Amino acid sequence: MTVYLSDNGGQWRFGWTSWVAVAYVPSVVMQIEIEREEDGRWLTEIPDLPGVMAYGQTQAEALAKVKALALRVMADRLEHGEAIPELVDVFSVPA
Repeated sequence: MTVYLSDNGGQWRFGWTSWVAVAYVPSVVMQIEIEREEDGRWLTEIPDLPGVMAYGQTQAEALAKVKALALRVMADRLEHGEAIPELVDVFSVPA
């Protein structure tokens, strides 16, 4: 916020301006498929990231594991210069 005082022909005026920077963060949604195996374990998979699958004793554990694995896979791809179409709009470099 910027506060200013001005002398307008002998009359003092008080005012303020406010500037807000708004950052738009595009939403990246990756669907997680989840199913329960016959042995009671939960299997989760993210079809958009081939090979990203995880088992858990509970549904919550399987979800946490597959999310963490997905982030590791995407970070590894970024570090090795591989394209990740799902993240193309997440990062931008100002011109």
